[in-house]
Amino acid sequence: MRSLRTGLSLGSVLTGIAALGALLVAAPAAHAADTPLRDLAAAKGKVIGTAVTGSKLTGTYGDIAGAQFSSLTPGNAMKWETVEPTRGTYNWAEADQIVAFAQAHNQQVRGHTLVWHSQNPSWLTNGTWTSAQLSSLLHDHITTEVTRYKGKLAAWDVVNEPFNEDGTYRSTLWYNGLGSDYIAQALTWAHAADPGAKLYINDYNVEGVNAKSTALYNLVKSLKARGVPIDGVGLQAHLILGQVPSTLQQNIQRFADLGVDVAITELDIRMQLPSDSAKLTQQAADYKAVFDACVAVSRCYGVTVWGFTDSDSWIPDVFSGYGAATPYDENYVPKPAYYAIAGSLGGTSTPPPTGACTATYGVQSQWNTGFTGQVRIACSGAALSSWKVNWTYGAGQRITQAWNADCTQSGAAVTCANASYNGTVPNGGSVTFGFNASWSGSNPVPTVTLG
Repeated sequence: MRSLRTGLSLGSVLTGIAALGALLVAAPAAHAADTPLRDLAAAKGKVIGTAVTGSKLTGTYGDIAGAQFSSLTPGNAMKWETVEPTRGTYNWAEADQIVAFAQAHNQQVRGHTLVWHSQNPSWLTNGTWTSAQLSSLLHDHITTEVTRYKGKLAAWDVVNEPFNEDGTYRSTLWYNGLGSDYIAQALTWAHAADPGAKLYINDYNVEGVNAKSTALYNLVKSLKARGVPIDGVGLQAHLILGQVPSTLQQNIQRFADLGVDVAITELDIRMQLPSDSAKLTQQAADYKAVFDACVAVSRCYGVTVWGFTDSDSWIPDVFSGYGAATPYDENYVPKPAYYAIAGSLGGTSTPPPTGACTATYGVQSQWNTGFTGQVRIACSGAALSSWKVNWTYGAGQRITQAWNADCTQSGAAVTCANASYNGTVPNGGSVTFGFNASWSGSNPVPTVTLG
């Protein structure tokens, strides 16, 4: 494949017009009738967040992250192996980038994570440490990182995943070296470094009432009784299709009754691939159930999805055969789950009408060896913040250059996506792009699809 793009003027339309169906590859915020999720959540007194990858915060990914969400969580940028890969040598580049993006878009940042058994640098995990040395290392790490972002972060997942499924403490570097009180120490040190940040303990499989969540409940209750600074619990909510715990709201409420906030911190709902309409419908119902439970409890602070697009999801790499876990597909098309979230927050719960945006293919001028073509994308009743069109040539035509779009051709298949400057198609508006192509013998209008 090769990218084809240059700049030329367009001639008059001569022949071959084919109407195309709409492809809504836009952030739903771009739909004229839709309210951004962050505004819907704010009206309910909630925060809606997403985990992000700093290097991707440009283009459509950045547009959606900035427009739809009121909080960002660095997916990996604040973990120990990233920020201190070599002892005493720090790398803050991606974390700083995410914080700066959030500040520019009036968003909160949720720090993730200070103390965990995973994604630690090899110098730490392979070292031989006395308890005093380990305590000093942990204290220095927490103090250094939290102090760097003092006043810039709303909350920290201070301790991540401290429990086994049966409610016993997980055997980790920290538990084995410092005992269970490493949790209280970490919270105390984080509070000293930034008294204004809300401090959480975060874990998975604690969404419903079970042995693991009860152990977390008892820990929080004990910490509160001791006066240890603990502001909330994070329920990760990496869920499987059709398996939202029936006791989710009850569990959120019992933690809230301890006097702490509750946040859904890493929500995704994975399905066995391939996805289909029935699975997507079930996924939408599951997302709605989670958001409904949070909306129903005043001390549920909000919900963070663990990546908003399937192209940035960890699921396929970890759970073989599973995926499609987020509210947007890989092309940034909002899935039924997106509209279910919006509906739970009081917004529009149905997709824009089919055909609200259309594309039209036309041949503008033609000569014995080639032709100039144009595609016009227009919207009425919806809008786009990005677009992509596809077609397959049936007579050996080959695109030789294109303008106002990034086009690739592999065999007979052509894909053209918006350029950096013309992805937005407003309700009632249109954009065009053009191309030159070669042909021999005939130039039939191609069968056009969008995707």
